[in-house]
Amino acid sequence: MRITDFDLFITGSNYTAIVIRLVLAMVLGSLVGWERIAKHQSAGIKTFALVSLGSAAATALNLYLSALPGFNADVSRIPAGVVSGIGFLGAGNILVTGRNQIKGLSTAATLWVTSCMGMAIGAGYLTVGICSFLLVAFANIVLLHVSNKVEEYSQYMRIYIEINKDKGVNTLTRMIHGEGFKIRSMTKSKEKTIMDSDTALIIDMDLDKKRSHTDVLTLFRNLDYINYVEEV
Repeated sequence: MRITDFDLFITGSNYTAIVIRLVLAMVLGSLVGWERIAKHQSAGIKTFALVSLGSAAATALNLYLSALPGFNADVSRIPAGVVSGIGFLGAGNILVTGRNQIKGLSTAATLWVTSCMGMAIGAGYLTVGICSFLLVAFANIVLLHVSNKVEEYSQYMRIYIEINKDKGVNTLTRMIHGEGFKIRSMTKSKEKTIMDSDTALIIDMDLDKKRSHTDVLTLFRNLDYINYVEEV
């Protein structure tokens, strides 16, 4: 079968082509979910597979309805509803912790793109669907490492610290200024600390130069009046 013949076949409305498109959407969706669950995200293989499959099925149904004789179907209505619905599903994956950390944005965005990928495949637009899958993989694997590298050497840093409230806060402030760091803000967190004698602080600061954030955290961890510290 020539490429042009296959293209005409796979974009057609016969049942075999539709089944192939649905299976392909589900397989690619599950592969996207595999990467997410490997990072211990709440939405995993099953969720992404179902989102992609549902989007593909909804789009195939939309095309079927629009092709019915005498049936005046709006071909944009169902895809628009799918995009809106996935927005609610993605929002459920976004959490703001007590340390002002926002988690789940990447998973929510990936769910939304996977939905669009499924719609493209369901419509028979395999070029866009497969290209979307490859770009999602590129963003979540390659660009993630680039992002982590940039953040590791950013001159802006936010840290969460559990520190001895009787003698540590003033000493810590002097230490930060002594290292050449500039404190933007220092706020008390409502997080329950590991030690009852500690208080939890969230500190926004500018570093004096490009430093590894891992080295800065090690610097704080070596202080005897600090019992816990992490970047947020």
